Amino acid sequence: MLTVLEFVLRRSLEQEQATLPGLHPENKQKMADKPTAERLLKAFTDVSLTIITQAAGEEILRRLTPLSRVQEAILQRLGLGTNLYRQLEIQNMEG
Repeated sequence: MLTVLEFVLRRSLEQEQATLPGLHPENKQKMADKPTAERLLKAFTDVSLTIITQAAGEEILRRLTPLSRVQEAILQRLGLGTNLYRQLEIQNMEG
């Protein structure tokens, strides 16, 4: 899975001759043209989904951490888009 993640993202960057900023914790301005899967996953470590439920077990609130520009770019380059991510916040809220 990690190899596929790297391959798809690197191919997208190469085709557009693009780079991604913010994947190097020691230098957020450094651009990456061949990021590793580990660095890509670390870009999402601050993401969280909070679900608040009533005592009866009914969900009343779902809160999802907003995506950064880098996170959005990664999802776009993987062909996932941000809608998939945002659906986590509204999933199963119909009641």
